[in-house]
Amino acid sequence: MSGDRDITETDMQKNRETERIREIERSIIKTYRKNIWCRFTKAVREYDLIQDGDRIGVCISGGKDSMLMAKLFQELKRHGRNNFELVFLTMDPGYRDKNRALIESNAEILGIPLTVFETEIFDAVWSVENSPCYLCARMRRGYLYSKAKELGCNKIALGHHYDDVIETILMGMLYGGQIETMMPKLHSQNFEGMELIRPMYLIREAAIKAWCVYNGLHFIRCACRFTECCADGIKSSKREEMKALLEQLRGMSDVIEQNIFNSVKNVNLNKVMGYKKDGESYYFLDTYKPAGICLPAAGQEETQTGGEERKV
Repeated sequence: MSGDRDITETDMQKNRETERIREIERSIIKTYRKNIWCRFTKAVREYDLIQDGDRIGVCISGGKDSMLMAKLFQELKRHGRNNFELVFLTMDPGYRDKNRALIESNAEILGIPLTVFETEIFDAVWSVENSPCYLCARMRRGYLYSKAKELGCNKIALGHHYDDVIETILMGMLYGGQIETMMPKLHSQNFEGMELIRPMYLIREAAIKAWCVYNGLHFIRCACRFTECCADGIKSSKREEMKALLEQLRGMSDVIEQNIFNSVKNVNLNKVMGYKKDGESYYFLDTYKPAGICLPAAGQEETQTGGEERKV
């Protein structure tokens, strides 16, 4: 009898876990259909992110963005396109035990089968004074590309969202003296045949946060020592500064963020001092022609002469 009772309790627990997963999945398709699901599928279509036969390494850091992205890919296979394969890839760059445990627990709650591998990136960048977040991101991406390729993937997917894109544009202008954006997809320069895609490109961070609250989900942030210092007020990253700036701009106008996003799609090369393309720099004087003597348009001279003759 006790064995039967144990089996029943175990089954009931599994049923509760399964129903929890289904509730979370329904919230994506129904409750947040407009602000999350439709924006995800729009990005996939508009930027042509998935092709037949793709094997995509879905890169999961453990934060809210990448976890939601994993669920969106699962739903896409279930309700939409099923012409691709997925590998849910998690790199442990040196997480503290509690953060690693939280990532694995959330993956289980969400029904995401993780493939985890370890590196020591956090230790490598901790002592770096200038742009540690940039260096960390570059190193992490390199490891992810390498592992994904080893597992037979031809693409990796990152969970950058709409707000990340806007913040990147502003950081480039204010701190880099350049105008550029975070692209929805690009070819890897160091791993031949690999691509990077960003299917969360059109999803607002506010919608992601609302989805987390709705489902009672709690995820880690970056979880590195640098970010923990930021939370304690010891340091501040440039991206956090951009978030604060955008919050101020949002209070001034509700179209500013959309205009920043659109600005890198509406570049008029006739109205910029210079630009770079494929490693080459171009300056407006390269094609600027000095104004010459103003000559009459074709046919104008004959008309004037003819008119004079008639007057005579």
